[in-house]
Amino acid sequence: MPTVSSPLRVGICGLGTVARGVVRVLRENSEIIQLRAGRPIVVTEVASRRARPEVDLAGAGFSTDVTSLPNHPEIDVLVELIGGEDTALSLIESALMAGKPVVTANKAVLARHGDELQQLASKQGVSLGCEAAVAGGIPVISALEHGLAGNEVEWVAGIINGTCNYILTAMARSGQSFETALADAQRLGYAEADPTFDIEGVDAAHKLTILSSLAFGMDHRFSEIHVEGISGVTLEDLGYAGQLGYRIKHLGIARRSAAGVEIRVHPTLVPETHLLAHVDGVMNAVLIHGNAAGDTLYYGAGAGELPSASAVVADLIDLARGTALPPAANRAVDIPVIPIQQNVSAHYLRIPSSDRPGVFARVATLLSEHEISIEAAIQRAQAIHTESEEHWVPIVIVTQPVIEGKVTEAVAAVQALPEVVGEIVRIRVDDLDGH
Repeated sequence: MPTVSSPLRVGICGLGTVARGVVRVLRENSEIIQLRAGRPIVVTEVASRRARPEVDLAGAGFSTDVTSLPNHPEIDVLVELIGGEDTALSLIESALMAGKPVVTANKAVLARHGDELQQLASKQGVSLGCEAAVAGGIPVISALEHGLAGNEVEWVAGIINGTCNYILTAMARSGQSFETALADAQRLGYAEADPTFDIEGVDAAHKLTILSSLAFGMDHRFSEIHVEGISGVTLEDLGYAGQLGYRIKHLGIARRSAAGVEIRVHPTLVPETHLLAHVDGVMNAVLIHGNAAGDTLYYGAGAGELPSASAVVADLIDLARGTALPPAANRAVDIPVIPIQQNVSAHYLRIPSSDRPGVFARVATLLSEHEISIEAAIQRAQAIHTESEEHWVPIVIVTQPVIEGKVTEAVAAVQALPEVVGEIVRIRVDDLDGH
């Protein structure tokens, strides 16, 4: 690395939204960045698979050969912002092997290959910065690595995908269908043309993998996370949740107990009095509970050109200061991930049933036989009329907390009742109090 008085020379792979934001922030905030970093931070080289002549690179060199950048003699640090997995992984590995620190926003690569990359960075004695990989401009990685370093983190819960949060907010506020809200999100640029990774929870699972590793000192266990998306959430469920005093949010939850760590991503009924219930639109929020600090909440823009660029530049400033350290060798502890069927939580059940006397009593009896108690219930007084002769009513129940496996067995038994005329909807409920 150059001396402290010389500029930190940055090479950027990619020239998409976030990369352009990094160039812009480094240019527009150069004076304050130099003051805080103790030296200039300058983009000297940019590589992208296709040229973008309309982008002002502020004098940096440009190449369409991204593979040339890790070993480029005029850069001190590689910033990987091309996205995807295979090429990005190869670029990060090449830079680390060349003894150059890396800053990346690539949550997919970190979630799937984070352990080997950290080991490589540790061996080479260089840092691997990833503040932009989770929650955009929210400094939650820094909070876990530094601000809460003296805590034993007990649990983490958050809204970590802005697309899902936008869709659920639009459905709840204006009564839009899921399909309409998704189309609006795509039109506004909040969702990709293929939104699968977002709406099916994969993006949130990538981020929760990284948060769990930092929070609990464990390996990256992406393949063991229980993942559900929001495509099954209906306006009816949002309405009934509201009547019961809840809002539905798509959460990533990681909670440690004596048995191990539960790590799950799914729609969740959150009490409407909780702060996370009021995080709307494309905003993100992460709640962390440490045994010393208690609850701390981090809120802000989870994506976008400048918020994500802010996180990248924060990692670069740490490098320029000399405070970005290599990952600790053999840092991970062996913690089992608790299977979803062994998790404990309350559940919301919406049961479409025939409009006949005694159905609720039979449902309640079956739940009791499976050791499940009812916390709250709604039974629609007026039947829903259909084209068939059979009218039906939804029975809506919130259970008390119970082992998930028991709920699975009970739902199967209730589903088998002849009076149940459609698929039972099941959504977890979490008070987010750590229990």
